[in-house]
Amino acid sequence: MLKNCLSENSSMDRFKYIKMMKQNCYRLLRLINNLIDITKIDNDYFNIDESNHDIINLIENITLSVADYIENKGISITFDTDVEEKVIAYDPEKIERIMLNLLSNAVKFTPKDGNILVKIEDNTSDICIRVKDTGRGIPDNKLNSIFERFVQVDKSLTRNHEGSGIGLSLVKSLVELHGGRISVTSKEGQGTEFIIHIPCKLVESQDYVKKDFDDPIYKDCIEKINIEFSDIYN
Repeated sequence: MLKNCLSENSSMDRFKYIKMMKQNCYRLLRLINNLIDITKIDNDYFNIDESNHDIINLIENITLSVADYIENKGISITFDTDVEEKVIAYDPEKIERIMLNLLSNAVKFTPKDGNILVKIEDNTSDICIRVKDTGRGIPDNKLNSIFERFVQVDKSLTRNHEGSGIGLSLVKSLVELHGGRISVTSKEGQGTEFIIHIPCKLVESQDYVKKDFDDPIYKDCIEKINIEFSDIYN
């Protein structure tokens, strides 16, 4: 059927079909990855690989990596920090996944001309990461269930913008595996803020590992963005 559809349409239509197929592949891959990881976490088979890195640099680079996409949606994004460098023990890949998930949620629920703020605060004993948007907000009666599995707060989302209801549950688990905690505050019509606290600890007998944006962990950054943002592409 796809072959007939492609042969009967213009090159522009073919491009549209191929783009749609690619998006759906990313969405399926995201769902599969999340289900696998949730299953591993439930069975105590999921590990995080903590090492000493500058978390400020990582969060800033993740924010910059999605800035063009977010701004192309007519949404502004700002990064702010009260400390220029903070070396703590964490798993860079897992923190990256947490941030991409929260940023994709912020984009999903923030209208054109809205704002997203990523802010880092050094509380000495922990690092606080805030992801705040000026989106539609979450109803009070839904706040307590926001991190529950397979829960979708907004049932009015179109097929192009709906999620699986697993993402925030996985984010909470990944934060807690770092010994941290996550909370959310929201007001309907004004926006939502996710607040993460990661403890300031170091892995003993390990030096500070400096990561550049060109390091292997960032080589597939665009691919990771495509996967995590797959349910909001148009």
